[in-house]
Amino acid sequence: MTVDVATEIFEEHRPVLTGVAYRMLGRVADAEDVVQEAWLRWSAAAREDVREPRAFLVRITTRLAIDRLRHLRSRRETYPGTWLPEPLVTDFGPTPPDSAERAVLADSVSFAVLVVLESLSPLERAVFVLREAFGFPYAEIADALDRTEAAVRQLAGRARRHVEERKPRYDVDPAERRDLTERFLAAASGGGIEQLLALLAPDVRLVSDGGGKAKAPLRVIETADKVGRFLFAVTAGLDPHGEVRVMEINGGPAVVFLAGGKADAVFQIEVSQGVIQCAYIIRNPDKLAGLSVE
Repeated sequence: MTVDVATEIFEEHRPVLTGVAYRMLGRVADAEDVVQEAWLRWSAAAREDVREPRAFLVRITTRLAIDRLRHLRSRRETYPGTWLPEPLVTDFGPTPPDSAERAVLADSVSFAVLVVLESLSPLERAVFVLREAFGFPYAEIADALDRTEAAVRQLAGRARRHVEERKPRYDVDPAERRDLTERFLAAASGGGIEQLLALLAPDVRLVSDGGGKAKAPLRVIETADKVGRFLFAVTAGLDPHGEVRVMEINGGPAVVFLAGGKADAVFQIEVSQGVIQCAYIIRNPDKLAGLSVE
C-alpha cells in the first residue's frame, strides 16, 4: 500500500474517527489530537496486513480516546463551575444523511446527551457512542475494546438505561427550535422582560460554562423568573453594535455573540411543548477559540 493510498484511506474515514473522538471527549481539540495520533499509528503500521482499515482505525481511535478520557476525568472533577462540551459546528459533509439518520447523529452530539455521557465510565461511553451514534455491530465493538461480545452487550444495555433515565425529554423539531431561538433574540434585543418570560417554561434551567476564565454563573439557575431576569440583564448590557449570528451548533440552532470578530459566547436552547426548557451559555474562551464563524 503506497503512502498516497494510505492517506486516501485515512481521509475517507476521518469524519467517523473525529465523530467518535468528539463524542467520547466533548472537546474538539482533544478529538483532533486523538485522530492525529491515530494517523501516526496508521502511517507506522504494516498496512498490508490490515484487511479492514475502517475497523482498525476505529479501534485505534476508540482506545486512544478512552485513555485520554481517563486522564481528563481528574481535571473535570476540579473544573470551576459547570462543565459543558466544546461547541461544535455541525457539518454532515457533502452527502448529508437522511432525516432519520441525521436526527440520531444530531441528538448524539447535543449538549444534553454529552453532559449525560460524562457520568458513564469510559468503557460504557465508548460502547454507547459506537453502538447508538454510529451503529457499529456488537462484534466489531468487542474487537475494538478487546472484550467479549456478551460483555459489550451488557455494557451497552447498562449505558443505554443510564442515558435514558437521565436524558431530558426535549422536542427535536429543528424548525421549532429555530423559531424560538429567533423569538428569544427579538425579545432580548428589543422587547420587554414580559415578552422574554413568555418564552420560558416555569421550571426552565440555565446552565453556564465560563471555565473560571469568563464571567458566567457557577451554578445552574432555575425557574422562569430567575432565568428570565438574568438573561434580560445580560442581553441589555450587550454592545448594540456587536455582531450576532445564528449557526447550527451541536445539532441545533444556536446564537453566537461575537466580539472583535471572534466568538465571545454561544447560547443554545432546548425546547419542549412550545417553550424553552433549558438554555446553555458557553463563555470559556478556551472552548470558543477554535469555533469558526466565517
